[in-house]
Amino acid sequence: MSIGNSTRLSSSSVLATESSNKGMIIINRPKALNAINLEMVRKIYKHLKKCEKSKSLMIVKGTGDKAFCAGGDVRALVDAGPTDESKNFFREEYTMNALIGNYTIPYIALIDGITMGGGVGLSVHGKYRVATDRTLFAMPETAIGLFPDVGGSHFLPRLQGKLGLYLGLTGQRLRGGDVYYAGIATHYCDSSKIPELEAALLNCPDADEVPDLLAKFHTKPEKPFALQPLLEQINKNFGATSIEGILENLQNDGSDWAKKQLEILCKVSPTSLKVTYRQLELGSQLSLAQCLIMEYRLAVRHLEPRADFKEGVRALLIDKDQQPKWQPATLAEVTEEHLQWFFRKLPDTEELKL
Repeated sequence: MSIGNSTRLSSSSVLATESSNKGMIIINRPKALNAINLEMVRKIYKHLKKCEKSKSLMIVKGTGDKAFCAGGDVRALVDAGPTDESKNFFREEYTMNALIGNYTIPYIALIDGITMGGGVGLSVHGKYRVATDRTLFAMPETAIGLFPDVGGSHFLPRLQGKLGLYLGLTGQRLRGGDVYYAGIATHYCDSSKIPELEAALLNCPDADEVPDLLAKFHTKPEKPFALQPLLEQINKNFGATSIEGILENLQNDGSDWAKKQLEILCKVSPTSLKVTYRQLELGSQLSLAQCLIMEYRLAVRHLEPRADFKEGVRALLIDKDQQPKWQPATLAEVTEEHLQWFFRKLPDTEELKL
């Protein structure tokens, strides 16, 4: 079955295609690992709105075999600073995340390849997320002085035990079947079968058949959950009531795994660690919309010079010297007042309205 007019749009960064009764979005920036920018967010949102009213299901996928979507274009955001353009990116991206979370027709994200940051936001709130042997998931924001956004405060605390907090603080990567076992994907399918699954979805006569169809293509991952032997340790160490408590637990644990986590946490932004901890703690009690409103406040504050975001992007993505100079440099110096500043309400006219 041919789908819409995607051929003549191939130079576009987002291919919004449709057949008689199915919608599809193809993120088409393979050289940039399908990272999304404001223009792309606008196209995706517009197509999602249109198809929700007129189609029976929506499929979202990335071009190429490397990435579903590796995130947002953070370099562009940092270059722009606290401008309307940067704020609009977060505002419109989070509005899109909220739409996906409340989408009224089946939403199927084929997360085949790298799925990080903004790519997680494009998939995790949707009803169905199909991981493959090529999926690589991470929320690595604390390493660049940011926080796990795009609704991270909603989905991370709802994973089993303290797994979400662990993933959000450390940026730990999950591969293949582990993305399914962690509860981030709803299904697992061999990457070689994805074209067949896509064709079956596009040909299925009725949206009611989607669950059975996905179940038919779902296979048990070849390897067991890599983090299974560590879950008890994760829950014990990351169950502390503060970041300092987590570091103390890891210190006392003394295992090679704990030492490695300590090393990671001591490298990332101390402010990001405290913001992330509080964000996930608050998010565990909030709806997706409330989480995104909170995260928008955080995002706007992270664009300000006094946040670590700009320095993190410089050290890891621009100069690549891997030597960020975090301000404040230690957890002890991240005061309650500094932390509260990030979460403070914005002026009414600037708040995210969902």
